[in-house]
Amino acid sequence: MNDPVVEAANERFSSNYFEAREKFRDYVAKSTTGQAAVYKSPARGPGEEELSTDVAWFGDRRATKIGILVSATHGAEGYCGSAAQLDWLARRGYESLKSDEAMLLIHALNPYGFAWDRRVTQEGCDLNRNFVDFTRSLPRNDAYDLLADYLVPREIDGPVLAVAEEAIDKFRKEHGELAYRKARSSGQYRHPTGMFFGGFGPTTARQTLERIVSDYDIEARKFVLIIDYHTGLGPYGYGELQCEQASGMSGYRRARDIFGLSVTSPDLGTSSAVVLNGTQDDYWQRLLGDRHVYVCLEFGTYPPEAGRPVMRADHWLYAYRQTEIETAFGAQIRERVKQHFYPDRPDWKEMVLYRCRQVHRQMIEGLRK
Repeated sequence: MNDPVVEAANERFSSNYFEAREKFRDYVAKSTTGQAAVYKSPARGPGEEELSTDVAWFGDRRATKIGILVSATHGAEGYCGSAAQLDWLARRGYESLKSDEAMLLIHALNPYGFAWDRRVTQEGCDLNRNFVDFTRSLPRNDAYDLLADYLVPREIDGPVLAVAEEAIDKFRKEHGELAYRKARSSGQYRHPTGMFFGGFGPTTARQTLERIVSDYDIEARKFVLIIDYHTGLGPYGYGELQCEQASGMSGYRRARDIFGLSVTSPDLGTSSAVVLNGTQDDYWQRLLGDRHVYVCLEFGTYPPEAGRPVMRADHWLYAYRQTEIETAFGAQIRERVKQHFYPDRPDWKEMVLYRCRQVHRQMIEGLRK
């Protein structure tokens, strides 16, 4: 007998951005109650296709309690988030909404990254480091400055790579693993072709989110609960509910009251992520304060050390081999990125759907507290 969750996983997960977008539009249209909107991107896909962030609203437009599901903040991680959104639609989650509740689904916030199988936006930015206040001094990351030329060297093999790896190993031994992780991934604002670059200003994808929030008058709502789907950190297939430092301990307590004791916090040192600069929750915190709960639903894939050469190759390609981006060699690098952030395996996909269904149920319950 076929397991219904396995069957659902095979149906919900997509092979590329365009398939995922088509499925999303179809499910919204079949719902008859969903109000769809399209936010076109100026970026283009690998075949010069049009790209977009697609949005669907369910429930009363005047509702005061809003749930928001966001996929593909990091583009290549969109396979997971899109499948979770499609599963909620296919299971008619919107039928459980009460009169003062609504759901807003934001599909492919970073459509460029999803279409090209990159984590970053078309500007080369890590969108989840881009939500800083650019009218103020930008966060410093002196340790990244020291490592920049080694994390993304001019060559990714031979003597140049050997020197880079030696320098990174030396830093890790002298400063410790936590200092290295913070240096590499907390966010940096000086090296535009480097890893975890937060940008010199708001990206197109950030501006898209801000437009959506304005168009749907989210700031005026009484309570907003956001789930932002990610992949790449933590044990294989496990969905960790991470809070961000922007909401502080009060945000962590609000999230824990809804989702339970599996919620983690960088302030407590329980998160698989380090403290990050410019996360999406920085935006929600500025906008809504204690009227919101934000959680990053992070699904583990493969060990971080397995992902390091993958991300290095991607950034190296766009920094030093731009003429090869659209060649078979470039496509091979992008395929490696996709495979790292989207394990196209039945067990992983089944684990994702089980956890998402639990979190979606808790989310609806949380709107009623």
